[in-house]
Amino acid sequence: MTSKIELRLEFGMRCSINVLFKRLSTASELNEWFADDVQVKDDKFTFIWDGYPQEAELVHRKNGENVRFRWIEDDPDKFFQFDVGKHELTGDVSLTITDHIDASEEDSQKELWESQVDDLRRILGA
Repeated sequence: MTSKIELRLEFGMRCSINVLFKRLSTASELNEWFADDVQVKDDKFTFIWDGYPQEAELVHRKNGENVRFRWIEDDPDKFFQFDVGKHELTGDVSLTITDHIDASEEDSQKELWESQVDDLRRILGA
């Protein structure tokens, strides 16, 4: 069994918190940058990449602050989360991603998140 670690990445974003939060928390917006297709029914999100679906449950959402998903087929204590915030002194908006991954995949997962956030920035025009 491969051990899991918590990966935490922070990205500066050039947009409003409300615009960013919508991109992180709704199926139609996640569909534009996070997965090839996103379907939602109640609190169950189906993320589809290259025709392969993965289901996640929306377990927490606080408007304008964070959204947490738990992969249904994974350990119930493992999740991925998007947090948005504004630096008190500079006013810069940030996106923090917390993900639980296999330790052996840390480098590739970092690259994947960086690529996805680059896509998100392009869509935001940031």
